[in-house]
Amino acid sequence: MNHDPMIGKFYYMLLSLLIVVFACYTMFSMVGQPRTKQRFSLKNWIVGGSLVLGLGLWTMHVVSMLGSDYLIVLDMKMLYALIGCSALTYFGIMNLWSKCALNIRLITSSIYISVGAAALHYVTMLSGDIRNCEVDYPLLIFSFVIIYSGTIFSLYLFMLKRQTYKMISSAVLGSSAMAMHQVGLIALKIEHADVVTTDRLNNYLLLLAFLLGIATLLIFSFTFTTWYAARKYNVMNAQYKMLVENSLDMIAMIKNNKWTFINKAGLRMFEVKQADEMIGKPVRQLLHVKHHEQLSRWLHEESEPNDVQQKPMELEWQTVRGTQLYTEVVRSNMSLSGEPIVQVIIRDISERKKNEELLINSEKLYIAGQLAAGIAHEVRNPLTSLKGFLQLITTGRADNRNYYDIMKSELVRIEAIVSELLMLSKPQVYDLAEQDVRKMLSETVALLETEAILHNIEMVLQMDQQPLWVMGVENQIKQVFINVIKNAIEVMPHGGRITIMAGLEEGHTVKVSIQDEGPGMEKEQLSKIGQPFYTTKEKGTGLGMMVTYKIVDNHRGQINAYSQTGEGTTFYIRFPSSRAQPILPAIS
Repeated sequence: MNHDPMIGKFYYMLLSLLIVVFACYTMFSMVGQPRTKQRFSLKNWIVGGSLVLGLGLWTMHVVSMLGSDYLIVLDMKMLYALIGCSALTYFGIMNLWSKCALNIRLITSSIYISVGAAALHYVTMLSGDIRNCEVDYPLLIFSFVIIYSGTIFSLYLFMLKRQTYKMISSAVLGSSAMAMHQVGLIALKIEHADVVTTDRLNNYLLLLAFLLGIATLLIFSFTFTTWYAARKYNVMNAQYKMLVENSLDMIAMIKNNKWTFINKAGLRMFEVKQADEMIGKPVRQLLHVKHHEQLSRWLHEESEPNDVQQKPMELEWQTVRGTQLYTEVVRSNMSLSGEPIVQVIIRDISERKKNEELLINSEKLYIAGQLAAGIAHEVRNPLTSLKGFLQLITTGRADNRNYYDIMKSELVRIEAIVSELLMLSKPQVYDLAEQDVRKMLSETVALLETEAILHNIEMVLQMDQQPLWVMGVENQIKQVFINVIKNAIEVMPHGGRITIMAGLEEGHTVKVSIQDEGPGMEKEQLSKIGQPFYTTKEKGTGLGMMVTYKIVDNHRGQINAYSQTGEGTTFYIRFPSSRAQPILPAIS
C-alpha cells in the first residue's frame, strides 16, 4: 500500500502546530498568574513559562523537520539554542511587566522573544558538519518579520487581560512561529558532510523519540501545575469577589483620580443605578468642594505598595440625587498590572453624624437647663429678700434705714453672680504682661492672712529664690489663688495649716501647690469640681471654682486636685514659664 508523502508532511506540520500553540497557551497561562504571596512568585511562573515556550518551539522544530527532507543533527548546539531561547523569552516577559510605557514594553519584549525563537530555529538547522550553505536573505528577513509581527500582536492581546484573547494570542504566536519555521526551511539550503546510515538513523530516531517524550512530559507537567494553580486562584478569586460584592462598606479603586471599580454597596451609597454613571468619572465630581485640595494631596502621597493608611479621613460627598453624605475613608496603595492604583474603603457615617449632632444639642440643652436652674436658684434668694424688705418698707411699720444695708448687700451678691457669669460667657480680651508668681502669691497671702488668723489657721509659704515669670493678667491670676486659698480656709473651721509652695518644674512650667488639712473629698466629689453651681459649702454658689478653672485655661495652664478623706486636699496649679532663664533678682 502506497502512502502519499504530502499527506505525511501535512500530518507532521499539523502536529507541530498543535504542539507549539499548546505550549504558547501554557506559557501565557503561567506568566498571567496573579502576584500573590503564595507558594510560587511571579518570577517562578515566568521561568516556567519561558522554559515551556522554549520546549514547545524546539519540539515544533524537530517534528516539522521530521516531515521535511532536512537532516536532523543532535549535538550540543541544540541544547545551547534551547537554553538561549528560554533565557531570551524570560527577559522578554520580565520586560513586559516593567514600568515603561506599554508601547515600549511591547516592542522590546517582542524583540527578545522573536530573536530567541529565530535563533533556536536557525542554530538547530546549522548543527553538524556542514559542507555547503546557501542563504536567501530576503526570505530570511521575511521569516523574522513574520515571527516579530505575530509576537507583538499576541503580546498586545495578552495584555488586554481577557480569557478569549489569551487563546487567540496563543494561536497567533504559535502560527507565526510555525510560519517562520517553514519560511526558514526555504531560506536555507544546507548540504551536510555526514552520511546517515541506517543504524545511525535508527539511533537518531530513538533519541529523538526519547527527547520528544521528555519535552512533551515537561510541557504537560507545567500545564497541569498551571491548571491546578489557576483552579485555586479562581476559587480564591470567587471568594474575594463575593466578599467585596457583599461588603456593607463601599470598596472602590482609583487610578489617575478616576473611579475604576466600585462594588454594589458603593453604587447604593451614591444612589447610582448603573456603574457607568461613576466608572471613569473624576473622584472629585461628587466630593464637596472644601475637600478637593485635601483629596488631591492625599491621593498623590508617595508610599510603598500595600501601605495601608491607619487613620480614616472624614469626607463629605453628594450623591447623584443630591443627598448629602458623610463618610470615613481608608486608603491602601496597590500595584495592578505593574501600575500604581489606590484602593479605598468608604463607610457611610451620615447616621452617626446625625446622632452626634443630636447628642451635642442634647448636652447643650442639659447644660443650659442646669445653668438656668442654678442662676434662678442663686438669684431668687436675694430677690426674695429684696421683695420682702420692700413690702415692709411700703407698710411704714418699721424703720426703713435698718433695711438699706441688707438690701444693698443682696444687690451686691446679685451683681457678683452676674459678673462671674459674664466672665464664663465668652473669652475676654486682656493685655497679657509678664508677672512674677512669687509676688502675686505674697500679696494674696498678705490679703488673706487676717481671715486665716481669725479661723486659727497658719499659712506657710515656700517659694524658689529666683523669679517665677508667667504671661498673664495679674488680677485674674490673683483671683485664682484667692479662690483656692479661701476654700481651704473655709473647710477648716477648727483651724489647721495651709501649705503653699511655688517653684519651677522641668525647666519650663511654674507649679503652685496649695495644701490644706481639711476633711478631704471623695472621688465623686473631686470629679465634679469646676462644674456649674456645684459646691460642698452650705452658702456657696459653685461659680468660684468654675471661674478659677476658666482663668487657668485661658492662661494655657492646668489645675488638678488630689484629695483623700480625712487627710485634706491639694490643688496643683501650673502655668507655662515665660522665661527660660530668670534675669531679675529674687524677692526677699
